[in-house]
Amino acid sequence: MKAVRFHEFGGPEVLRYEDADRPVAGAGQVLIRVAGSAFNPADSGIRGGTLPFPVALPHVPGYDVSGTIEALGEGVNDLAVGDAVVGFLPMGADGSAAEYVVAPADVLVKAPTSIDLADAAAFPSVALTAWQALFDLGGLTSGQRVLIAGAGGSVGGYAVQLAAHAGAYVIATASPRSRDAVTAAGAAEIIDHTRSTIPESVSEPVDMLLNLAPLSPGDFEALVPLVRDGGIVVATTAWMDTPGDAARGVRTASVFVQPDVDELARLVGLIDSGELVVDVAQRVPLSELPKIHVEAATGSLHGKVVVMPAAH
Repeated sequence: MKAVRFHEFGGPEVLRYEDADRPVAGAGQVLIRVAGSAFNPADSGIRGGTLPFPVALPHVPGYDVSGTIEALGEGVNDLAVGDAVVGFLPMGADGSAAEYVVAPADVLVKAPTSIDLADAAAFPSVALTAWQALFDLGGLTSGQRVLIAGAGGSVGGYAVQLAAHAGAYVIATASPRSRDAVTAAGAAEIIDHTRSTIPESVSEPVDMLLNLAPLSPGDFEALVPLVRDGGIVVATTAWMDTPGDAARGVRTASVFVQPDVDELARLVGLIDSGELVVDVAQRVPLSELPKIHVEAATGSLHGKVVVMPAAH
């Protein structure tokens, strides 16, 4: 089969589009014929060796997958050959940037039927991150106010949609480039962070602050006073501490996304009911994945990219 792999850690130049052995499903696993594999920023960190995932070399990147089950391993009884599935794969295992990938059966759910199967690779890890941040950690409920910093990114788009769908009042920061998309996602207020500061733009306290943006520690700390007493600050920015305010009862939580299949199935249901929109900015052949890594490294990549193996 064809796959993109790296045999050493480094920049995008270490990625190779090459022949590789087709994997075999073991006990509790399935073999998936890949329809789509999403690029995520963490792929660059894993490739560069800066994220703490112990991968064996050579390594196939890509931890979001959509595709069709080709074979079942021993003990897999709740899936069948031919099923269209999506999943968030273990981040240290060989991934989906290949024609075939082996996946644990217990991280997969039936794919949405209302969108193209390849496009379904765009949402598992980012939508799960948004869900777990808002509801599992943040406890967001209808009528609450949430400030989402960095709403223009992939996680942000789902966070805005999910929060608005839950009945929350969403205040979102976005650049002019992503303003329309964030508005369409359901934000009640948009703060253009290129024109004004967030603290001066929020008039009433919020119940929850969700930070998805690469803020400096000082800028992040400056947002905490916007959170009401007893509120919560949630962040995906694992490279720095999440600031709170113990004196006012403002709690903190950091997101480490989990492959929760019950939540993933709920997200699929929202997609198929038209209540959650999956946005794909680019669809490119698998052979062009190294170019996507280059664009990400230079800061010129915008929106979610799905890579697709050649038809086979």
